[in-house]
Amino acid sequence: MPNDGGSGSWRFRAVTALQRRIVNPVTRRLPGQILLETTGRRTGLPRRTPVGGRREGRRFWLVAEHGNRAQYIRNIHADPRVRVRLRGRWYTGTAQPLPEDDARARLRSLPFLNSAVVRAVGTELLTVRVDLDDETGS
Repeated sequence: MPNDGGSGSWRFRAVTALQRRIVNPVTRRLPGQILLETTGRRTGLPRRTPVGGRREGRRFWLVAEHGNRAQYIRNIHADPRVRVRLRGRWYTGTAQPLPEDDARARLRSLPFLNSAVVRAVGTELLTVRVDLDDETGS
């Protein structure tokens, strides 16, 4: 559902401000939290974002709640090489946004609590698949 600048715009600003200032700094530090590490498109520095999703074999699936407006999605477009921290271990991989995938249907196959939050606050859902390489050992 693309953002038309209407009611989704205020929701996007409110949710991203809350996430950036409160939710992400806290959840990034939780040992069991899944983290997606991208490379900042302007700075070249690692950027770690708490995400929810599910590993299926050599793939990790997630749904970005703000689609192409999410900073980590913009970073992926600039450099698709990412790392994902799953159960305390880092894996390298290549991220691929999939706009043709049915993000709402995908959410039904992902962890319930995160999916419920993404559905509630999301303004432009976008499925992302990460094709995982080997564990990095970090």
